[in-house]
Amino acid sequence: MHFLDIDMTPQKDLRKIVDEAHAMKKARLGRSKGALDDEQPLAGQMVALIFEKPSTRTRVSFDVGVRQMGGQTMLLTGSEMQLGHGETIADTARVLSRYVDLIMIRTFEEATLLEMAEHASVPVINGLTNRTHPCQIMADIMTFEEHRGPIKGKKVVWCGDGNNVFASFAHAAKQFDFELIFTGPEPLDPQADLKGLYSIERNPSTAVMNADLVVADTWVSMHDPQSARERRHNQLRGYQVNAELLSKAKDESLFMHCLPAHRDDEATSEVMDGPHSVIFDEAENRLHAQKAVMRWCLGV
Repeated sequence: MHFLDIDMTPQKDLRKIVDEAHAMKKARLGRSKGALDDEQPLAGQMVALIFEKPSTRTRVSFDVGVRQMGGQTMLLTGSEMQLGHGETIADTARVLSRYVDLIMIRTFEEATLLEMAEHASVPVINGLTNRTHPCQIMADIMTFEEHRGPIKGKKVVWCGDGNNVFASFAHAAKQFDFELIFTGPEPLDPQADLKGLYSIERNPSTAVMNADLVVADTWVSMHDPQSARERRHNQLRGYQVNAELLSKAKDESLFMHCLPAHRDDEATSEVMDGPHSVIFDEAENRLHAQKAVMRWCLGV
C-alpha cells in the first residue's frame, strides 16, 4: 500500500500507524541507536530512498529506521538518477520496482510522487512534496499524544505560512478529529482546496487563546531568493511565537516546529528551548512514526 497523503489513508489505518509507532519506540528504551529491533520485519527487504531535495531528518530517520528493522537502504539523489530527465518517472518507477521492495521519495512536484506511485509495483512513501509532508505530521500526532494523550477534540494553532506542512496538518485535523486554526497574513493563506478543514483568525493573540498545541515553521525556504526572504519577514514578523504569545495558550500547551528553524524569526529561542517545547521529541519521533508507516505499507 502506498502512503501518499494523510487524507488518502483510512482513519483506522492512521490510528494503527500511530499506535504502532508508540509501541515500537517503547520497545527500544535503553538501546543504542544502532541496535536492531527485537522484531525484524524488514529482514531481506531493500528500500530506495530518493532525494530531489536536501534533507537531514528525513534522510537519517528513514535510513536508521530501515536498518533497525533489519532492512537495507539505497540512497539516491535526483541528479544521480536524472529523475524525469531522459527517462520518464513512470519508467524509473517500473525499473526500481524490479530492484527494491519499497520506495520513499522526497521531491518537489506532487505530480512526480503520483506518477511514481501509479507505475511502481511496490509501495511508495511521500517523504515530502511542495504540497504536503505527511510523515512529519504523523510524527507530530505521535508526539502530542505521547505528552498529552489523544489529540481528538484538541485545539491546534498554526502560526505563519500556509505551506505544505500546514496542508498535512489540515488533512490530519479531519482524520484525527481536532480543531485547527490558521493565523497568518492573507497573502500566505493555505491552498484553496483545504478550505473547510480549518478556520482562520488573523490576530495571533486571539488565535492561540486556550490552544493545546501551537505550531510554527520556517518563514523562508532554502530555495527562496533574498527578495522573497525580506518580503516574507515583513509579512510574518507579527506572527512570531514568543513567550508573550504562548502565555495566552493553555498552561499545559505544547510548542512544535518541524525544523530546521531560523531561531528568533518564526519562534524565539526562549520558546524553542522552553518548558512547552517538544521540538526534539518531535524530531526523534520521525524515526518511530516512519518505521510504523513502512511496516504498514509492506503489511509486516
